[in-house]
Amino acid sequence: MRCPVCGGKATGKVGIDQYYCWDCCVEYRINKEGVQIYELAEDGSLVAFDPQNEFLL
Repeated sequence: MRCPVCGGKATGKVGIDQYYCWDCCVEYRINKEGVQIYELAEDGSLVAFDPQNEFLL
């Protein structure tokens, strides 16, 4: 499985249809609607991915 954000292969399954990318530190879910991408906040909560966030990559 490749990361939908960076294309890296360092991904792992963290739940049912949920994956984490160790290269760019995002979590994503794959379902019928498509791919939903989240960033991890400092408190461990998931925040919707913002591609304009220059500090992510």
